[in-house]
Amino acid sequence: MSDATTDSLRQTAAQLLAEGKVSLVVGYGRDNGTPSAAAVFVRRAEDAARLLFDALCFPNLAVYLTKKEVRDLAAAPQGGQAAAPSRKIALVVKGCDLRAVNVLLREHVIPREDIVLIGVRCAGVGEPRLDKCQACEVHDPQGCDVAVGPPVEAKPSAERRFAAAEAIEAQTMQERWACWRRHLDRCVRCYACRQVCPLCYCKRCIVEKSMPQWVETSSHLRGNVAWNIARALHLTGRCVGCGECERVCPAGIPLGAINQKMAKLVHDWFGFESGRSPEEKAPFTTYAPDDPEEGIL
Repeated sequence: MSDATTDSLRQTAAQLLAEGKVSLVVGYGRDNGTPSAAAVFVRRAEDAARLLFDALCFPNLAVYLTKKEVRDLAAAPQGGQAAAPSRKIALVVKGCDLRAVNVLLREHVIPREDIVLIGVRCAGVGEPRLDKCQACEVHDPQGCDVAVGPPVEAKPSAERRFAAAEAIEAQTMQERWACWRRHLDRCVRCYACRQVCPLCYCKRCIVEKSMPQWVETSSHLRGNVAWNIARALHLTGRCVGCGECERVCPAGIPLGAINQKMAKLVHDWFGFESGRSPEEKAPFTTYAPDDPEEGIL
């Protein structure tokens, strides 16, 4: 990423805050000095210098749009004000992050008029670039209020699009079970995958319900399988493949492969890719007479 992208991002954020068009900018920064960038929350134009964008800006910041604490921060007065000049939140988004925002808009979780989207033209993150970035088709996020950064010349690698899903399909049923039993046996039920996911926004997760208890909460294979299957099903037709769940998993479980397999099924059956547009019609919430019958029990 070029320094010009960071400069443009800072100028845009400072202008939005100075003009009172937003009261909070959620972007990337390194206040803690770690190599990878983390979320920073900027409320004053003079603090826009905290923002940056480079190849180590991994997090999907769309997760903060559903957090009450962030909305409250945007609404809180500051500097002797009686009230915040605006309750709008400006969010810095890469292409994959924008797809998650589109799902939140499609599901009517957030009002479009309450957010300002700052799209960053992104050639991919990671050194070397992550597999998801090499297959990405949205390096230039469309539909944002503002776009920063130079144009990106990057062609998606089609063979990487469903590589993890195809690796699963190449296995026998016995091999799949042995593989995933080994992976899921490592799960410590920390729920980092849930917490980092922009689309896991239920006020009360199914694993927290005890009357009745749908999923065993102890960290053993039976409960781990139930939890990961439940989460995969809840994300089917919704997951945008941002890869955050797999990135933050302390046990190194390839959660992205599970979600990619489900996404491939939805693509093969319905020709649908989640998050392309906030107006898209999700296959599991709409009906058409010619819907395929595959997968129906």
